[in-house]
Amino acid sequence: MAQVSLEGVRKVYPNGFQAVETTSFTIQDGEFVVLVGPSGCGKSTLLRMIAGLEDISEGTLKIGDRVVNDVDPADRDIAMVFQNYALYPHMTVRKNIGYGLKNRGTLAAEIAAKVEDAAKMLNLTEYLDRKPAQLSGGQRQRVAMGRAVVRDPALFLFDEPLSNLDAKLRNQMRIEIKALQRRLGTTAVYVTHDQVEAMTMADRIIVLNAGKIEQIGTPSEIYHNPASTFVASFMGAPPMNLIEAEMGQGQVRVNGFEGLLPVPEAHSGSVTMGIRPEDVVLDAHGSISFRVDILEELGAHRLLHGAIADQPFTVMVGKDHVANIGETRISLKPDALQLFDKTSGQRL
Repeated sequence: MAQVSLEGVRKVYPNGFQAVETTSFTIQDGEFVVLVGPSGCGKSTLLRMIAGLEDISEGTLKIGDRVVNDVDPADRDIAMVFQNYALYPHMTVRKNIGYGLKNRGTLAAEIAAKVEDAAKMLNLTEYLDRKPAQLSGGQRQRVAMGRAVVRDPALFLFDEPLSNLDAKLRNQMRIEIKALQRRLGTTAVYVTHDQVEAMTMADRIIVLNAGKIEQIGTPSEIYHNPASTFVASFMGAPPMNLIEAEMGQGQVRVNGFEGLLPVPEAHSGSVTMGIRPEDVVLDAHGSISFRVDILEELGAHRLLHGAIADQPFTVMVGKDHVANIGETRISLKPDALQLFDKTSGQRL
């Protein structure tokens, strides 16, 4: 295992484009940290700097107690699993898993033992003598993971490893990767654009946007206490409702309605109010009018998509809750409200 520390790390390309703004954070021994954000936010660049595949423009990167800014990737004691499996098609699963060890001059008996252990751990024992073309996508991804596991590295790096899999297989592999990391106790950094992967797999999440870290926290902290409107809208399925409101005298008024909702902040003026769809209650006596335009059936629950004062709004209700297209009334749980500065997007 290894602690990973970034101190004032920044990445600027020769053309002047700043891919990652100056940032500092520490990943603890044995921690599973997920870097999440939209395409182009800098998450893969950050991972590649940790791997040594991208030069660091400024700052210090440590793996364990060693500064690795100028250390070659092969000497950083890391193992990386990519989106593309990068398996040798002419080699068997057994040879693919052990290939890296063979290149390092490891004894054949030790390679065989490690490959057998990894195959057992990843349920690949019966496939060891097959070629990659004879395997499913999930099995190929397991082979790629097995190749990383036998290295016994200090740090696992995952770069969107499940993007090529179908939805059902992604769900299964999420569980398998997290269980494997728990079993081995190896520090892991995982890159994804999928917020569901981030929420379900991470000990801590680092949310990036346009090269800047928006928030670092546990999945619960990120979901329930987003630091900005970007985090609120990006993390969560469905995302948090964000609507314009007016605030004054310790209360917030949803624009166009009489209903007043008490809030703790002594702040006045226009704000962005946020609330999760599951924290909205259909209430015949509710103070807010909600127009339902679309009903979305999801089995265990329903999503009601519509608008409040022409602002998009979504409500989540249970599968047995009667809901119809048209006007209805809702109440908001006051303790679930989030308030954000309208200009900066930062939470008040």
